[in-house]
Amino acid sequence: MPAVKILMLLVIANGAPIIANRVLGKRLNQPIDGGLVLKDGRALFGPTKTVRGIAASLLATTIAAKTMGFSLAIGALIGSCAMLGDLLSSFVKRRLDVEPSGRALGLDQIPESLIPMLVLLIPLDLTVGDLVIVVGSFFVLELLLSRILHRIGVRDRPY
Repeated sequence: MPAVKILMLLVIANGAPIIANRVLGKRLNQPIDGGLVLKDGRALFGPTKTVRGIAASLLATTIAAKTMGFSLAIGALIGSCAMLGDLLSSFVKRRLDVEPSGRALGLDQIPESLIPMLVLLIPLDLTVGDLVIVVGSFFVLELLLSRILHRIGVRDRPY
């Protein structure tokens, strides 16, 4: 079932930057926004959105997609759309004055799963039902996995 595979790829896309951070520490962690501060006095995305994280996500998702029977292009598309959603949520969170890595329920989960699903609807012949199932499942799974990863020391915060 493509929806289950896509859900797995979304988890990989969003988990790869966390793993890269743990493995590489401070190495290669340049902020994607270069530290840009907008007229509102807030960062464009913030220091936790890094070139390393985006690269790790794209690489991991592309490779994983190929092993699941998708093309490399579909894997790269899922990874890039998930990261676009993550950057969008970070941009909005900065405007709402939420600290980097701060929690914003829904905003932290929905864009990074909804954007890839919208982009994939036609190319993968998905249904609106697939979209709802994947986005809803990702929402719940991300909350559960965040707590587990925090307990085992992979994440700094439980969300």
